[in-house]
Amino acid sequence: MEFEDDAFVLSARAHGETGAIVELLTAQHGKYAAHVAGGSSRKIRPFLQPGAQVLARYRARVSDQLGSAMLEPVGEGPAALFDDPLALAGLAAAAAVAAGALPEREPHPGAYLAFEALTSALTHPDIWPAVFVRFEAGLLQDLGFGLDLSKCAATGAVDDLVYVSPRTGRAVSRQAGEPYKDRLLTLPPFMLSSQTGLAAGDVGAGLALTGHFLQAFIFGPLNRPLPPARLWLLDRLAESGRL
Repeated sequence: MEFEDDAFVLSARAHGETGAIVELLTAQHGKYAAHVAGGSSRKIRPFLQPGAQVLARYRARVSDQLGSAMLEPVGEGPAALFDDPLALAGLAAAAAVAAGALPEREPHPGAYLAFEALTSALTHPDIWPAVFVRFEAGLLQDLGFGLDLSKCAATGAVDDLVYVSPRTGRAVSRQAGEPYKDRLLTLPPFMLSSQTGLAAGDVGAGLALTGHFLQAFIFGPLNRPLPPARLWLLDRLAESGRL
């Protein structure tokens, strides 16, 4: 089995004296793990950081066994964010969420495109936390657990949608949700329209929303918590006043 594909590095760990096992999110083939010869070397290690973009040439004798890959770096990758520790934390968190949520060897081009959009936004500090929320919502969508924010689940109304049911992931209007608001999740306006500006608390509400459904629908059934890198990102965003 052989293929060549654009990819993002999700994780890398040393294997043997000089190699590394690298987890990749590829554009057309989904999440793949591969052995990279020389992955522990000074030459290759810099572009095995989470979020690095590469061209991957994958090869395996048997399709269901671990193959090997040759990686060619594309662009600056995480190096472009070295002066912005918060953006680097966002990149690491996105890689960890994708690595934990996506199944092996199952094409998810939507997840790849969502990750690509986030990496492009990370150089814009005012907007990337909101794009991170959209990335997680896109990941849920691509995995079959998309939020239905088109209309109120109770009345069918399409206006004044301010809540989400924590059970179904469907939007609820202000009027219909008022008696139950303590049990509903807040729906920040930017998740309904990309033209809506960000208000204080919107990013925190968005992360609480996507985090709830990632845990309920994906990580919980796997008996795993949300990745530590995501929890650390929330702490860093809170410290910086960005939530």
